[in-house]
Amino acid sequence: MMTPEKILYETEVTATGGRDGKAASADGLLSVSLSLPKSLGGPGGEGTNPEQLFAAGYAACFLGAVKLVARTRKVVPAAEPSVTARVAMGPVPVGYALAVELKVSLPGVERPVAEAIVAGAHERCPYSNATRGNIDVKLTVI
Repeated sequence: MMTPEKILYETEVTATGGRDGKAASADGLLSVSLSLPKSLGGPGGEGTNPEQLFAAGYAACFLGAVKLVARTRKVVPAAEPSVTARVAMGPVPVGYALAVELKVSLPGVERPVAEAIVAGAHERCPYSNATRGNIDVKLTVI
């Protein structure tokens, strides 16, 4: 288990009402309605869900790690890089589990170099470190 030696940032979000409720950060910068998707037996609706929030957080964090690794290796993409996180949820013998695919675009970067950058980002990203050994994470350079 990895524990930070020094806390650099901390946040707090409170959820109420479960998957058909709300989530809000203590600082007021995040406030979202939550809706259980129809595919999970819910009514659907205009709210987001924990899987979308996880995908957004992982994609943004991983992109930061990709940019850091590219910069340290002095690789400059031809256009803005992007990361798309696909988060899937399904049943396991007891409960449910997640699986993630991270699709990384590094325009103008040769595939072997891009793959090395993505591998380096996966070693550094806090979300990757939190999920390693717990869920399947597939890395794809597009």
